[in-house]
Amino acid sequence: MQIPSILPDHWKTPDIFRQRLGVQVGRQRAMFADDHLLLVLHQPPQGEDTQRRGAFFWRNAEGVWLSNDFGSGPGALGKLLDSYADLIAKYDRIEQQSHSAQDYFEIMDAILPIQRAVRHLHAALQEARKLAPADRDLLNSRDRAYEIDRTAELLYSGCKNSLDYAVARQAEAHTATSHQMAVAAHRLNILAALFFPIAALTAIFGVNLEHGWENTLAPWPFLTIISIGLLMGIFLSLLIGAKVAPPAAKARKKAAGNPSRSNPRRP
Repeated sequence: MQIPSILPDHWKTPDIFRQRLGVQVGRQRAMFADDHLLLVLHQPPQGEDTQRRGAFFWRNAEGVWLSNDFGSGPGALGKLLDSYADLIAKYDRIEQQSHSAQDYFEIMDAILPIQRAVRHLHAALQEARKLAPADRDLLNSRDRAYEIDRTAELLYSGCKNSLDYAVARQAEAHTATSHQMAVAAHRLNILAALFFPIAALTAIFGVNLEHGWENTLAPWPFLTIISIGLLMGIFLSLLIGAKVAPPAAKARKKAAGNPSRSNPRRP
């Protein structure tokens, strides 16, 4: 009597394979018994799937390969590897068009389970290679799985570096803005400290000098004073809004102008 399992019912595999498999795929691994080789692998993760879809490859005692979803023959395992390679290539194209930190984070979030799956796939193929050292197709598939794993790792590292750079640039821009606001607030405080005693004294004693312009050549004295006030306001706005390099930028500029100090090991 055949033992029920997640393997296809028409496969005439040794009973030990079905005994070692439960109702779920489990980890990726290789099994060998009576010259039969069984690969329990995962199909590429899709979206936010928490359950991995199984990809089973069985090589019987005659050396014939069969799979549950990828056909038969030596090329069946290559089709699974193609699906991983195509998925990684898709995210690589997306990464080349990304510019924001959110874009890089989304790629990293999608590529991480793929990288983990292909790494375990490579480990399973390496285990199968030891169980069946004479199978050249396994050797080629193992080497290709390593290349795919390496590509996924490089893509993840590249996205992480781009994300770190985008975050650093944003933090630097925020630092520069905060420094500019602090400088402007300091200048306003100086102006307030300069004119506050005069404003307080004139408010207390009600100082109002007789200058004789109240009823002379109206409204030109009024317009002249308004114009002078506007010009002074523009001057103060330019003074307060003038950009001042933060101390870190000044230090970098100074170090760039003096290479001997920026590199203490230089003779």
